[in-house]
Amino acid sequence: MTDDVSDEEVALTVPASTAPPQDEVSPDAVQAPAPARSSLAPSTPASPSSGPASPEPASPGSASPEPASPDPSATADDRPVSPAKRRGADTRALTQLLFGQLKELEPGMPEHTRVRAALIEANLPLVRYAAARFRSRNEPMEDVVQVGTIGLINAIDRFDPDRGVQFPTFAMPTVVGEIKRYFRDNVRTVHVPRRLHELWVQVNSATEDLTTAFGRSPSTAEIAQRLRITEEEVLSCIEAGRSYHATSLEAAQEGDGMPGLLDRLGYEDPALDGVEHRDLVRHLLVQLPEREQRILLLRYYSNLTQSQISAELGVSQMHVSRLLARSFQRLRSANRIEA
Repeated sequence: MTDDVSDEEVALTVPASTAPPQDEVSPDAVQAPAPARSSLAPSTPASPSSGPASPEPASPGSASPEPASPDPSATADDRPVSPAKRRGADTRALTQLLFGQLKELEPGMPEHTRVRAALIEANLPLVRYAAARFRSRNEPMEDVVQVGTIGLINAIDRFDPDRGVQFPTFAMPTVVGEIKRYFRDNVRTVHVPRRLHELWVQVNSATEDLTTAFGRSPSTAEIAQRLRITEEEVLSCIEAGRSYHATSLEAAQEGDGMPGLLDRLGYEDPALDGVEHRDLVRHLLVQLPEREQRILLLRYYSNLTQSQISAELGVSQMHVSRLLARSFQRLRSANRIEA
C-alpha cells in the first residue's frame, strides 16, 4: 500500500468501531414512532385545526346507545299479530283440516260423528257473534245461542269445501236466518203475516231516516209517501210491531199508577150472565121429543099463544098446555144445577 493514500480512503478503510463519532442528537429530539392505539383507549376530541375525525368505537364505560326507531319501511307481515286474529286464523285452519277429514269418512261412523262434533265446538264463537246482534230482543241469550247452533249444524252438513268458499262466509247467513226464523215464529205472542213483518222493518227504517231529516217524528202520510204504500198499511205495520209480547188487562200502568186496561176499557154486558144458562138449555132441549121442541120454540121464541100453537099443530089448547107442563118437568129433572 503506498504512502500517498488520501485521507478519504483511510477513513473508508477504518472499522466502524474506530470511526470518529458523528454529531450526537439528543434522545428527546428524536420523535419515537407512535404506538398503535388500543381499541380500549378512550378517544380524544379532535383539534379544531384537524379535519373531521373518523368515528371510533365507544368505550365500555360510555352510555349505552338509544334503541333504534322502527323502520317505517317494514311490511305488515313483520308487525305483531293480535291474539284475537291469531285465534281466528287457528280456528279457520282447524276447520279446514276437519272438513278434509270429514269428507273422507262415511256418515254414521263413530269417527265421522267425532269429527262433526269437533267442527261444531270449534265454530261456536261464530254462533255467539251472530247471537250478539239480537241482544235488544229481550230474549234469553242462551236460547238464541241454541237456535243459532241449529243453524250451524245445518251449515256444516251442507258445506262443500271443494267450492273454495270459507266456512264462516257460508255459515253466517244460515245461522242468522235460523235466529230470525225463531223470532218470527216462536217469540211473537200474535203471529203476523211475513209480508207485514218485513214491511214493519222498512217502516222503522223510514221513520228513523225521516226523523233525522226533519228533526221531528214523521207523520203517517210522510212514511207512506216515502215507502209508496197506503197509510192503512203503515198503521197495520205499527200495530204488528207491538205484538211481540201480550200485556195483561189487569196490570197497572207503569209510572203513572193508573188502573189497568180492564178497569178503563169495555163495559159489563148485561147478557153475560145468561151465557151459561143458554148453553145449558141448548143441551137440555135436544133431549126432548121433536114435537115438544117445536112447541117450546113457538111459545118462547116466536111468542105465540097456546091457542095459536094449537091451531098451528092441529091439536087442542088443553093438549098444548099439558105438553108444555111435561116439557118443563123433564127440563127441571135433567137440570143438575137446580137439583
